[in-house]
Amino acid sequence: MFGLIMAGGKGKRFWPKSRERHPKQLLKIFGDKTMIQKTVARLKPAIPEERIFVVSTEAQMSLLQKQLSGLPAKNFIIEPKGKNTAPCIGLAALFMERIDPEGVMAVFPADHLITNDAAFLKTLKVGAKVAAESGSLVTLGIEPTYPATAYGYIQFKEELGKLDGIEIFKVKTFAEKPNLPTAERFLSSGDFLWNSGVFIWKIKTILAAIEEYLPHLYDGLLDIRQAIGTKKEAETINRVYCQIKSISIDYGVMEHAEDVVVLKGAFGWNDLGSWDEVYKLHDKDENDNVLLGTHLVKDSRGCLIDAPKKCVALLGVDNLVVVDTDDAILICPRERAQEVQEIVEIAHRKKLHHLL
Repeated sequence: MFGLIMAGGKGKRFWPKSRERHPKQLLKIFGDKTMIQKTVARLKPAIPEERIFVVSTEAQMSLLQKQLSGLPAKNFIIEPKGKNTAPCIGLAALFMERIDPEGVMAVFPADHLITNDAAFLKTLKVGAKVAAESGSLVTLGIEPTYPATAYGYIQFKEELGKLDGIEIFKVKTFAEKPNLPTAERFLSSGDFLWNSGVFIWKIKTILAAIEEYLPHLYDGLLDIRQAIGTKKEAETINRVYCQIKSISIDYGVMEHAEDVVVLKGAFGWNDLGSWDEVYKLHDKDENDNVLLGTHLVKDSRGCLIDAPKKCVALLGVDNLVVVDTDDAILICPRERAQEVQEIVEIAHRKKLHHLL
């Protein structure tokens, strides 16, 4: 099995700590390791470092290589420009194919939180077995606990069986992030799972699916395949990436493919999509505050303060996020933490590049 970690995201909802050159996956949000270091450490019992690949942009590559010094240099693949997940997965599949065309490829986001590594590895190994033996496109779903509007969903139909206690279902459809009434309907129906963003398939299976459902992308990948290992490799990847469309693997392939299965996972998953998610996962004080650093708080409840270098004083406020860095302070209601990326867009429009 090969592992692909997709690490090109900008983490705009974790501004001001997350910046274009130092995004969420490179931050220490929980514990003493960054999110991508935790991801690699989690995979190592199942996938050795020489078979773990990382795809990202050139702007992030030096920090990624520094943080993941155990991975071979050749396993860091540079995308000239972020074009969403389908081109990223297709590109990485070409490099893996050269090592073992019969191999299984597992795809992971760089910055998700998983609290039960043993359960995750068990589910991953079952998924790899299913993908290798059946040729199916496999994804991992999480049983929803509330009507989340920040996650994509997977609707399943008949159960195909169990393997090592892991339930396997045929996928009916994929759904984009819903509004609240739709999410409530998904939850009450009982046949929807959260989309974890983890995929498992044989290398040749995903390349064949891209050929069938994204022929324009596949034509570009054929050009890159010919150039890998030659002096034309970088130039060809650049040229192809200028021409291909930006499209997700969910929308471009998974929603159209016939043979897609989902494994129901239970391993303490959270995509850490906002500062509010950080608040929910941290230990609270007697007033339900999360105080990272030394702060002065009176008559205030449900707040998150992440300001280790500065004393923040709160008086008579509830449910706020306060995040401090050397050059910026974020203050917002916790319930609007998903909208922090809109502040980043304002900074773009105002050309405040030092804040990006």
